[in-house]
Amino acid sequence: MSDETEKLGDRELLRLLLGDRSGRWDEALGARGGLRGLEELAENELREIPGLGPDRARRLRAAFEIARRLPLRRRPRRPRLRSSREVFELVHLDLRRLDREVFEVLDLDARNALCARRRVSMGTLTGSLVQPREVFRGAVLGRAAAVVVVHNHPSGDPSPSREDLEVTRRLVAAGRLIGIPLLDHVVVGDGCYVSLADRGLMDAPDGTGAAPREARASEEDR
Repeated sequence: MSDETEKLGDRELLRLLLGDRSGRWDEALGARGGLRGLEELAENELREIPGLGPDRARRLRAAFEIARRLPLRRRPRRPRLRSSREVFELVHLDLRRLDREVFEVLDLDARNALCARRRVSMGTLTGSLVQPREVFRGAVLGRAAAVVVVHNHPSGDPSPSREDLEVTRRLVAAGRLIGIPLLDHVVVGDGCYVSLADRGLMDAPDGTGAAPREARASEEDR
């Protein structure tokens, strides 16, 4: 994403960084081959530039050192969520022991890698608490390709309620409208979960459909 600093020239960037609007950096840049030339100078050499001084020389060296380190820092690997099991493993330790319902959104990129995890409501899951605009606002701003939603049942039983199915239906419709699909709604219990996508309940109009089978994790998976 671009910002105003990208439009600044080298001289303006130096003035912004070093807090000087006098234009004295024009000569320094020209005499030493621009920013690349300055970057090659040691701190004691920078101090010799008229008007720079120890504090600004140190600040400039710090900026160059940050620029040097950035390409060496790899971004943390983002988990790819390709199944309800992987979603459950990501969130269940945080959610299963809570004494109130918490509703979270997982923003995914085109490869199903996690871009962001957002908590949008706390309390009993109702249509008034979980609004599509709150669920999808961050996904739109973050340019997510898809979302998964999760919430917990403090009772420990992850069987989806009628309200769970109604909220899911509304979110599926909203996602289709804006072009960011809701891939799954995972309900987390105590060491177990139900995936509405796995159970074919993403478009269920109400809670009268077939009850989902218990999706308790096997002893091997725990």
